[in-house]
Amino acid sequence: MCGRFVSTHSAEEIASYFGATVEAVELPANFNVAPTNDILAIVDTGDGDLAVRAFQWGLVPTWAKDVKIGSSMINARSETLTQKPAFKGVFKKYRCLIPMDGFYEWQAAQPDGPVGPKGKPIKQPMFIHRADGEPIAVAGMWSAWRPKDAPEGTPWLHTCTVITTSANKTMEPVHDRMPVILPQSLWHKWLNPTETDTDALLAMLVPAPDTLLTMHKVSTDVNNVRNKGEELIAPV
Repeated sequence: MCGRFVSTHSAEEIASYFGATVEAVELPANFNVAPTNDILAIVDTGDGDLAVRAFQWGLVPTWAKDVKIGSSMINARSETLTQKPAFKGVFKKYRCLIPMDGFYEWQAAQPDGPVGPKGKPIKQPMFIHRADGEPIAVAGMWSAWRPKDAPEGTPWLHTCTVITTSANKTMEPVHDRMPVILPQSLWHKWLNPTETDTDALLAMLVPAPDTLLTMHKVSTDVNNVRNKGEELIAPV
């Protein structure tokens, strides 16, 4: 799964990188993005142009009775997108790209790894990012929600989820899943709401090339969502 990531670029910088316009408020740099945090994502405006918009991380389906469901829908398995009621509708039309500087994953406790308060080994957090330092374009989906009994004019809550796939050889020693990372050649096709070929869309959701990513150990300070600083990605 992908439960934490790093996002430090401004909406303007993201728009420039993806060839998009800005339709979002600026968000502060966050070296420890957690579920339900506000994040930036890229969508197709419906006419082939791309826009950067703000979303809450954790998909809330249109039929949901409560926003709390979003905290359990931060990830969507690529293998079941066309089966799960929460995802199969948005997968057909409401797709996005979630830019990341990198993401965190936790390796199983090792004898020579970090130890907890009781002296027992605990999971080692790893920071995973592109070897060339470029941003990661992660495949996602989005939805708009508001209570069914909401008064006219109540703003919509826009939420999104990260699509995951099986791990590549780089990720396998740490976790059996990873976010789907799309190359630039597929960005527009993935975002295009008129692209309805399910097989073609699913074919994009594969593990990244083994040489795309690199990783290093980081401090267990990242375990606390209140910690948001740059020191979190420093190698240890």
